[in-house]
Amino acid sequence: MRLNQLGWLALLAGLAACGGPDIRAELPASGRVVDSALPREEALRRFRDGLPSVDTLSGGAESRDALVAAFVRALAAADTTAIYRMAISRSEFAYLYYPTVAQGLPPYNLRPDLLWFTLTEHSNQGLGRALKLYGGKPMTLVDYDCGKGQQREGENTVYGPCVVRWRDADGDTVAVRLFNQVLERGGRFKFLSYGNRLD
Repeated sequence: MRLNQLGWLALLAGLAACGGPDIRAELPASGRVVDSALPREEALRRFRDGLPSVDTLSGGAESRDALVAAFVRALAAADTTAIYRMAISRSEFAYLYYPTVAQGLPPYNLRPDLLWFTLTEHSNQGLGRALKLYGGKPMTLVDYDCGKGQQREGENTVYGPCVVRWRDADGDTVAVRLFNQVLERGGRFKFLSYGNRLD
């Protein structure tokens, strides 16, 4: 089966996965054809080419509570450097997340480059909205709720989507889905997705 660029755009538009740091993937160049029959192992090998191998999450936080609190502080300070460091890197996606995520396994078999593209695009859009609305404004964290459900995928646990409540400068309480998912692995927590719902 072969898909042109419009086919990939239609596929990406229908995906639910979202989140990740500001590292952009590229769609196939206009007019080029993508071979979707590329074996999964080869697609992953190509995606990993040039990336440092990792076996643990780096940075992030030692608890989900600490991660959420750090994110709220960074957003209030409009500290994008700190925010991006809290999200999984391309290497962490390639070596720790993709190998066991459902979308990358049969029957879906979504290639890592396309899943990464979708993840980062949704995440970047969500973070842009959050910075525009709340960046640089006082925020005092009240609590948050990632729901009772969690997904176990290999050594990974994924929580979310998450609703965060905080008090603003006027003392009003705001409650929105400020980010989408948190990834836990080996006792470390990082954001998988900054995709959100702020309306």
